[in-house]
Formats: sequence, structure tokens, C-alpha cells
Amino acid sequence: MYAALLSAYGTRKWWPADTAFEVVLGAFLTQATAWRSVERSIANLRQAGLLTVQGIRRISEEALRQPIRPSGFVVRKAASIKSFVQFLDDRYAGSLDRMAQQPTAELRAQLLALPGVGPETADAILLYALGHPVFVVDEYLRRVVTRHQLLPANARYAELQALGDGAIAGATREETARHANELHALIVEVGKRHCGVAPRCQGCPLQPYLPAGDLKPLY
Repeated sequence: MYAALLSAYGTRKWWPADTAFEVVLGAFLTQATAWRSVERSIANLRQAGLLTVQGIRRISEEALRQPIRPSGFVVRKAASIKSFVQFLDDRYAGSLDRMAQQPTAELRAQLLALPGVGPETADAILLYALGHPVFVVDEYLRRVVTRHQLLPANARYAELQALGDGAIAGATREETARHANELHALIVEVGKRHCGVAPRCQGCPLQPYLPAGDLKPLY
């Protein structure tokens, strides 16, 4: 399935950001929000000079709510972003590079202890900002996996992640991280094109992998 998606869509070069810290901000902002709204928030932060650790450090939590308003849930997201920067300062002297050098399991536990950080946000930061080889699970993946009957609809995050892990193992940590990045981006692409709330299976690169008799109509 990974090979079929890669053949159909090519490499996606996701996550769209100029710096690792911009990825971190995007991971918080994209919670329960369409990416186009995140792009507007990122543009506002860029214009205000707030796409850096120093920028977020100096702005108050209340003032931060205004530029990120397009992403919604501004009270919670502003608080979460400020908490992350405080954590980065306290534990890693404000350095994402220093943070990235720590073991994956240790970092994941630290991230999950922060307010506003669930498994998907933690793994997105680990993979896309810090280069750790973890597979990111999202709703698009759940739809693909469920509709192809690879796991039941009530499968836990860890079960979905383990399924993804089996498809991305590489010879090196860097290679595994690259596959994790690529496969997640491809799942997002097929999700947007074909595997939305209403499935549109005709023409989908994954259509041949559907269980027999489970072809959905083109909506």
C-alpha cells in the first residue's frame, strides 16, 4: 500500500515549514483545525516576528491569542505553546537541537506530560521537528485502516502506530524517520482525495486493496 501511494503521488516533502520550531507551532495549531487555517496563523506569526523561541518567549499568553486566532481554540493553544517554550527553556536551555539528542521514549514521555499534548501532537513534534523515527497516527490513517479491515474501528492509537511501524522500518534511524515522514504524508494525501468522511474509492491508489465486495461509489 505504501508503494502504491508513493507511485501515485510521489514524495510529498511534508511538513511545510522553514524551521523546526515552526513545525512545533504548527503541531499545536493544527489540532482540530484545517491546515489552511493554520497557514493563516503561521503567516500572522511570521509578520509579527513570532516564529522563534525568543518571539514566543517574549509575548504574553494573552497577546499570543490574537495572531493564532484563525486556528481556533486560542485560549488552550496559546497556553500550550507558552508551556512548551517554558519546558524547552527549563529542560534544554531553549534549544531544540539539544532536545533532539535525547532518547525517543524519554522525549515522548516528557511531551505527553505537557498541557495540550496528546499522542498525535507528541509524535508530530518528534518526527517532523526533531527527526525521531516515530509514526504519526491521525484520523486519515484510522479511516484507511478501518475501511481496509486491517484493524477494527475501535483500535487504539498504539495499535495503529504499530501497524504503521511495520511499514517504515529502515536500515538506519534516519531511513526509518524518512519513511515515517513519507508514509504519513501519503496517507494524508489519499485521505484528502479519497478517504474522507464519505469514501470516494473510484480511482484511489488503494482501491485494489479493499476487501472483496467493499468498493464504494464515487461521490
